[in-house]
Amino acid sequence: MSLRPSSLLSLLAALLASFASLTRAHSNGMDMSMDGAMDLAAGQMLPYLHFTPGDIVLFYGWVPSSKSAMVGTCIGLFLLALVERWIAACRAVMESHWRLRAKIAQADKMNLPSPGEKPVLPSGRLRDTVTLRNAPPFIPAHDLARGVLHAVQVAMQFAFMLIVMTFQVSFILSIVIGLGAGETLFGRFASHAALHG
Repeated sequence: MSLRPSSLLSLLAALLASFASLTRAHSNGMDMSMDGAMDLAAGQMLPYLHFTPGDIVLFYGWVPSSKSAMVGTCIGLFLLALVERWIAACRAVMESHWRLRAKIAQADKMNLPSPGEKPVLPSGRLRDTVTLRNAPPFIPAHDLARGVLHAVQVAMQFAFMLIVMTFQVSFILSIVIGLGAGETLFGRFASHAALHG
């Protein structure tokens, strides 16, 4: 049985018409328009920058709807941003300390003099010292604390991202000003540790 091109086209058109009825959306009572605000039980989530209160901040129970609640939330976000920069500075200072402690532990392990002492090496150990890899040793007290500090810092940054996604300008400004003030207060400790570590 051979099909002519005209019968093949009519068969394809009939097939597409039958699939068109299956793919057509039907009304299920939900408004899928993306042009307006998203109605939530606690408030509205506006998809543009705004100053109106009523956005959910991280938790369903944290919905500042009055002016005083908005001021309190902004102060809390400002302080949270300060804490994030403080944690970053503490982490940088600790990284410098841990780097020095790891060098000392590595020198002790190789039975070499500590940093700053004059090295006296037998000729057989010279090759071993020169080819030593510079990977610091795993020290559980250092590395576990480093992991916890990093996890806390990343969790706070994700929380800031979620808050910024509310498009509430006062929240965004509170976080940005808090991060700037925190860097002003604590950034010098991090840069000093990086230079002298």
